[in-house]
Amino acid sequence: MKGKFIVLEGPDRCGKSTQAKMLVNHLIALGKEVVLTREPGGTPTAEKIRQIVLEPGLDIRPMAELFLYEASRAQHTQEKILPALNEGKIVICERYTMSTCAYQGYGRGIDLNVINTLNQIAALETKPDLTLVFLMSDKYFTERGEYLFSDRLEQENVAFRQKMRSGYLEMIERTPNAYLIDADKNISEIQARVIELLKENHITD
Repeated sequence: MKGKFIVLEGPDRCGKSTQAKMLVNHLIALGKEVVLTREPGGTPTAEKIRQIVLEPGLDIRPMAELFLYEASRAQHTQEKILPALNEGKIVICERYTMSTCAYQGYGRGIDLNVINTLNQIAALETKPDLTLVFLMSDKYFTERGEYLFSDRLEQENVAFRQKMRSGYLEMIERTPNAYLIDADKNISEIQARVIELLKENHITD
């Protein structure tokens, strides 16, 4: 692949979307061609799946939930991510395979070997060149969500979020080019760290 694949990972309300948009603007200012996308979603078909999997009140069993995420990923990767990378563009994606391990693996308790196999199949073995994992103190989850609509995953309890956070920390240690970002810091400090990591990983000069 000629392009670069950057994934922003982390729990809900940790600031991924804000930093993703700031990163897009930074890269465009450097003259880069950039595609911003997200999971689940990113294409019309995948966005339809997103609506189902995140709709509050639906009784979606863990294994069915996993397959919905993987179906969305398969469509998204083939239709949007790989074509952009093959054209030499930088693809910035909010969440990818690591989130599935964190939510459905560590959170729901599904066997990680099963999830890893499905991730490889759905992603066509596509791997990020850089993974930025944004983790914050749980108190900010409540503070930032006080006036927000909560989707089905955001309505999970503190114990679920703690298991998911532990999962992210473990995965950072064994994932190449994955870095922890302290999402408790202010937006400017976080952006500076993100830009620094892009340089260190030779995505920008």
